[in-house]
Amino acid sequence: MTTWPDLATLELLVALADEGSLSAAARRCGVAQPNASRSIARLERRLGLSLIHRATTGARVTTDGLLVVEWARVTLEAARALETGAAALRARTQAPLVVMASQTVAEHLLPGWIAAWQHAAADAGGAGAGGASPHDPSLGETRGISVAVGNTTEVLAAARGGEVDLGFIEGPGAPRGLNSVVVAHDDLVLVVAPQHPWAARSRVRAEELAATPLVARESGSGTRVALRRALAPLDVAPPALELASNAAVRVSAAAGTAPAVLSRLAVDDALRAGTLVEVGVDGVDLTRNLRAVWVGPRRLTNPAAAALLATAAG
Repeated sequence: MTTWPDLATLELLVALADEGSLSAAARRCGVAQPNASRSIARLERRLGLSLIHRATTGARVTTDGLLVVEWARVTLEAARALETGAAALRARTQAPLVVMASQTVAEHLLPGWIAAWQHAAADAGGAGAGGASPHDPSLGETRGISVAVGNTTEVLAAARGGEVDLGFIEGPGAPRGLNSVVVAHDDLVLVVAPQHPWAARSRVRAEELAATPLVARESGSGTRVALRRALAPLDVAPPALELASNAAVRVSAAAGTAPAVLSRLAVDDALRAGTLVEVGVDGVDLTRNLRAVWVGPRRLTNPAAAALLATAAG
């Protein structure tokens, strides 16, 4: 029987990468530092990899460890999604809204949209005399929202199957068989590690980019589809490495594995920090639309979905 890495240890590893020290990671996770050190050592033996470099000045995550950290984030997110999904199933008779978003939207935009929608509903609920007026039904019920994350292909499939009230995707055009509206705009960015030869150049040609194996998201991701369409009719080289999250692609590119093309939303922090360098691409339009999609009547009948859509589009 396969023995899987312990989720608590993965949380420790992620905390170490975030906090910069084992002691701070242990405090964040509520464990004693010696126990945290032993847990990381067991994980290293389990994976057969050196994940942290230990020195008298402290511990830092190795290059291999950085990749494992990003995969650990995906694993932990999946575990949280499982818990959230199970809770949603238990309360689905009370959940007024089921939303699914592609990764870039889910990571960088959807949380703000949901927060703004909930704040608007809360403000409306307390706007009457003495702060006791009823909730404004036009804003929808904000309790019990269920959010799932997938790539664009998965979101479209869920929307077409009626599994979600509202989906958010990254795509160059309106999908067939669904209602859609543009809610935001985004641009893709070619990024390389500072030591990559392209880092010394301001721009590369589209033909160079198409011929170069990249670190890429999995097949079906909106980013990968958008890049292929932007480079058409050029043939695109097979990926140097496929990874399942924007964060893993970003870390792998920063480690020097290969160039990557990602949403500016996903690499903005890394560009400011200097761990990645942006390179322009001649003759290619890398802008794209971010869309909300849904099945059924053009006018959303779920008040909560309509209110969230209005927040996103506004």
